[in-house]
Amino acid sequence: MKTQYTVAFSMLAGIAVGAVAIQGLHAQSSPKAYVVTEIEVINQEAQNAYIPKVVEVIKSTGGAYLARGGKTVALEADAPKRVTIVVYDSLEKAQASRNSPAWAALSAERSKAIKTRSYVTEGLAN
Repeated sequence: MKTQYTVAFSMLAGIAVGAVAIQGLHAQSSPKAYVVTEIEVINQEAQNAYIPKVVEVIKSTGGAYLARGGKTVALEADAPKRVTIVVYDSLEKAQASRNSPAWAALSAERSKAIKTRSYVTEGLAN
């Protein structure tokens, strides 16, 4: 009888340890990615037409704005005229957004409206 209790307790302990390990693996998901874009407007009218289109592309490819054209203050060197920061669930999703046909379709409009410098960086892992 004692052996049965020992086996049952060992099984329950094994299940608990396995559940904790699986939870830990889920917590180690890939870090979020942040696309930072420095913008200089070269044609305000063209930019006004471009903004709603690019917002839709970013949303449709899984991005969300964290900052979009608010006040920018230089801490070192010169501050860009305008900055946007977009978050994606992963670096791969950010890259896929920028490589998407929808993003490419806006290329001509973008080049008429703005000059940009963009890069993506991974955030810290969970």
